[in-house]
Amino acid sequence: MSEAQIAHRRLIQSLYRRSLRTAQDWYIDTNLFRHKAVELRIQFDANKNVRHPRQIASIVKETERQLVELRHPDPYLYPTAPGGTKFERNIHPDIAVCSQ
Repeated sequence: MSEAQIAHRRLIQSLYRRSLRTAQDWYIDTNLFRHKAVELRIQFDANKNVRHPRQIASIVKETERQLVELRHPDPYLYPTAPGGTKFERNIHPDIAVCSQ
């Protein structure tokens, strides 16, 4: 597999993951999210066999545009992630301070 193919595969995987994360921001209920995830997979599989570089570029550009357009104004953050409600709540003390 060539470098270009690997880079293209990573780009598509990244688009798919970002699409799933965006859907998860909008659909909190697991059943609703799962239904949307299946729809997203069908959309990605529909374009799986496209081989023309211009068509691929336009599909990627349209997907990027949709991701920006559908971005949630208040995305879900894991509690322990930076910006989450528990981030740095219980910070471990510095070892240098404890040894004195």
